Amino acid sequence: HDNAYPGKQARARHHESKKQFMIILITGGTRSGKSTYAQRLALELSDHPVYVATAHIWDEDFKERIERHKSGRDERWTNMEEERWVSALPLENRTVVIDCVTLWLTNFFSEYHSEVETCLESIRKEIDALESKNGNFIIISNELGMGMHADTAIGRKFTDLQGWANQYIAAKSEKVILMVAGIPVTIKQTVNAVNHES
Repeated sequence: HDNAYPGKQARARHHESKKQFMIILITGGTRSGKSTYAQRLALELSDHPVYVATAHIWDEDFKERIERHKSGRDERWTNMEEERWVSALPLENRTVVIDCVTLWLTNFFSEYHSEVETCLESIRKEIDALESKNGNFIIISNELGMGMHADTAIGRKFTDLQGWANQYIAAKSEKVILMVAGIPVTIKQTVNAVNHES
């Protein structure tokens, strides 16, 4: 009976006050199940999660693809779109899926004319800004370097950028999950619990 142990109650309250929100990185290859798993995880953490799409709409085909993805999320979701400055969105105290780092980086890569260091600095600042917020940020990325080598110099530059960005985000993340054929493999976990939104 907890009333008989006031010290135990105090420790429990202290533990609750110390719970933190976190960054979770979900990475893997194409069609490895990243987005499906990320959305399922978000719904476990919150009844009303946020989905942030970072894609730039290049053509009608891509626009239709985005609309199909959007229609697959029900009324529990709040959908937002932001190509570069994700941290400026109203995401405090929310559970957020950011999909995805590759498209996010592509937007910086285009904006800054393939300058890798400038792009890397920008994505690092964005991740740092998200880290400073209260919220669960589930960030989806890709392991481009696990596929075939790019044929062009600019393709190789982008693959390097992706790899360095992934390393930075992984270092900042409390949990990192590698998706393999639809199976989540936890490769980093520094805490045992994530705050559920009230």
